[in-house]
Amino acid sequence: MMRNFFKKLLSPFSKMKSLLGQKLRLLFSRTPDNAAFDELEQMFYEADLGPQIAGKLVDHLRLLSCKHPNPDAYLALIKEELLAVFTSIKQEQKLPMHTPHVILVVGVNGSGKTTTLAKLARFYQAEGKKVLIAAGDTFRAAAVEQLEAWGARLNIPIVKSQPNGDPSAVAFDALASAKAQGLDIVLIDTAGRLQNKTDLMQELAKVRRVCQKQIERAPHETLLVLDATVGQNSLDQARTFHQFTPITGIVLSKLDGSAKGGIAVPICQELKIPIQWVGLGEDAEDLIPFDPESYLNALLGMTK
Repeated sequence: MMRNFFKKLLSPFSKMKSLLGQKLRLLFSRTPDNAAFDELEQMFYEADLGPQIAGKLVDHLRLLSCKHPNPDAYLALIKEELLAVFTSIKQEQKLPMHTPHVILVVGVNGSGKTTTLAKLARFYQAEGKKVLIAAGDTFRAAAVEQLEAWGARLNIPIVKSQPNGDPSAVAFDALASAKAQGLDIVLIDTAGRLQNKTDLMQELAKVRRVCQKQIERAPHETLLVLDATVGQNSLDQARTFHQFTPITGIVLSKLDGSAKGGIAVPICQELKIPIQWVGLGEDAEDLIPFDPESYLNALLGMTK
């Protein structure tokens, strides 16, 4: 699994991020002056690290510049500072896998939520789990059709309703079916109409209540899918969902050559929620467990 992670992360993603590493090395090839540090801070902004982290990094690098280090020393300090953001997050003890284990997938329309759910289904299927998909985004016909296509492709059953049906009813039927059949994993898709924030959050709360009536402590995971390409907007989305819905983990989608990618750091710093998965492409296998060190190596164009 980790071998595949390195292969995926260091191909499409690092293709662009190595440019950041090249710029950093060029900047640090000489002792940086004030203008260089201003340029450096702008580079961090453009990488979506956010103003707080960018400012802190520049302050620490200014102190390091007095010692006349080589470019590798600067990059090592940047990596060390950013890695500390991820390692500082308290990792909650994983709950034992229930039968079925219920995963609620949330996120705004266009974030890659539905595709991510299908990739999760493929991941668990490859682990030998018996998976069921609940097409709970009943207000978007394309989402149901998309999951039907994925289900047919992966040979995974889907529970759905009529268009504009009650999402909580879909969740209820899916959990009842999973219990009756002794299935391992239930993945529940949800609507993503963030512009109707109050209605959406009430809907998600209802889905959660229905799940808990069927299975104790369900959903056992709630994953928030964020589009890495939208930068700071994804942080705003994370704040909103986390305010109304207890998020257990984050999936960063579209973290490929088109993404700036640094947004993972401020999300973890502010919300203290672990990033569990990253999406690196369109194929079913392009969902990879998140590894902070590999991610930072790609972000900074480093080999180790």
